[in-house]
Amino acid sequence: MNTRVYTVHIMNKKQKENAATLSILEAIENKEDVTQRHIANRLDVALGLANLYLKRCANKGLIKITQAPANRYLYYLTPKGFSEKSRLTGEYLTSSFNFYRNAGDSLNEVFEICKKNNWERILLCGKSELAEIASIRASEKKITIVGTVDKKSKQSFFLGFPIWESIDDADEFDACIITSLEDPFEIYTETTNNYQSEKILVPSILGIKKS
Repeated sequence: MNTRVYTVHIMNKKQKENAATLSILEAIENKEDVTQRHIANRLDVALGLANLYLKRCANKGLIKITQAPANRYLYYLTPKGFSEKSRLTGEYLTSSFNFYRNAGDSLNEVFEICKKNNWERILLCGKSELAEIASIRASEKKITIVGTVDKKSKQSFFLGFPIWESIDDADEFDACIITSLEDPFEIYTETTNNYQSEKILVPSILGIKKS
C-alpha cells in the first residue's frame, strides 16, 4: 500500500489543492474503509477541513460517497477519479524531481556551514518534505537532528524525532534550520525573535534573504 503523504513543497494555492486531492484519491484507492479521520491524519489537517476536501472531490465527480450502517460513509473512486489520479501523479513526480534535487543542493550548503562551526546537534523548524531531505542529508554528514519545531502539527513525532510546539521546548541544540514550506518567512521571523540569528540557517531554495 502506498502510504506516501503529499506534503506540499513550494506551491501556489492550486498546486496545494492538487497535492491534497492526489493524497485523498490514493487513500481511497488503497483502503476500502477509509474514513474522514484517516484522511485528516494523512493530510495532517483538522477533521472539518478533511471533510471539505472530500466534498470538493465528490463535487468534481472524482469520488462517490455512499452511506453505510452505523452512520458511516464509504468512498469510491469514479472513472474520472482514476484518470485524475494518474494525471496528478505524473505532475507531482515531475515537480518533485526538481524539488528534491534543488533542496538537496541547498541543504548540503547549509550543512557545510554546520561542519565549519562544529554545530553537531540541529533543530529543524517546520515539518515538511524539506525537513525529510534534511534528515537524510544530516545523516550523510554525521550531523544529529534533535527534532522539529512545528506549532501547527498535530503529531508528536516526525521521522522518528520529537515535534515541539515552541523552540523553547526543544532539547539542547547548536543551530536550527528553517524547513517550513508552508510559511517559511513567517517561521524565519518568529525564530529570529526567539533565537540567535547567526545560528538560524536558511536553505537557499526558500528564497529568503537573511536580514
